[in-house]
Parts: sequence; structure tokens; C-alpha cells
Amino acid sequence: MNTGSDNGGEAVKAADRSGTADGAADGLVEGTPDERPLGSRAPEFVKARRALHLSWQVGVFVVGLAVVGAGIVMLPLPGPGWVVIFGGMAIWATEFVWAQLVLRWTKRKVTEAAQRALDPAVRRRNIILTSVGLVIIAALAGVYLWKFGLQMPWKIKDQ
Repeated sequence: MNTGSDNGGEAVKAADRSGTADGAADGLVEGTPDERPLGSRAPEFVKARRALHLSWQVGVFVVGLAVVGAGIVMLPLPGPGWVVIFGGMAIWATEFVWAQLVLRWTKRKVTEAAQRALDPAVRRRNIILTSVGLVIIAALAGVYLWKFGLQMPWKIKDQ
């Protein structure tokens, strides 16, 4: 398993499709957080010893797996499921290049979605759709109250 951290502390830089390793074609701008080099962020004394580094990677994987598993359990149950899942991915990203790339992709997609949500036309559409939905819910609640009063549905005898 290549985690991008086998080069004695050197960080691995992903090459883009054009074959350059500077990231210019990926839209990475100098000074952005995405420019951070890929690879292990383990302390140097851990990276210097192969067995210690391998056990460090196993430990990071197990802890990240436990956090992601807890997040998956929280999806149907009460709790911040997606936040915990992304926290587990962040734990994995401290050691594994594949998790770092997934997090970069996720951050880029969330930023794009936030920019689209701030577009005035999209905001106007969302407000209109929400208003229409609330009017429909209010109308249904009014019809229910007119027909049955304040009776709970499971206590209605005359259907």
C-alpha cells in the first residue's frame, strides 16, 4: 500500500493530467490551502523507523475507521453524522494521500456549492420554493383541522 510517505520524510506531490507537478493546471494558486504537500504528517522520529511508521499508520487507520463508523451510525440516529464522518476523513488525511485527495475534492465541491447558493437567482428560487412548500403545508393542516379538529390521527373514530 503506497501512502506517499515512504520517501524518508519527503512529501509526495500529485502530478496533474498535463504531466507537470506544479498544480497550475489544477487551478491551485500560490498560497492557497490546497497547495499543502501531500503525504504523511507523522513526526520525523516516527517516519525514521519503518516498523514504528507502519504501526503509526495502522493506528491512524483504526482511529479514523472508528470515527467514520461512529459517523455512519449517527446518520440515522441523532447526532452530527456527516461532521463526524468528515472528521474521520481528516484523521485519515494526516497519514494517507488518498484521504487528502478526497478531502481536497470535498472542500472544492462544498466551496462551489456555497458560491452557487449565494447567487441571487438561486436564492430567490429557493425562497420561492420554500414559501410555496410552507403554503401547501399550512393548507393541508387547515383542511385537517377543519375536518377533524384537534384530534390526533390515531384517535379519529369516524373515517
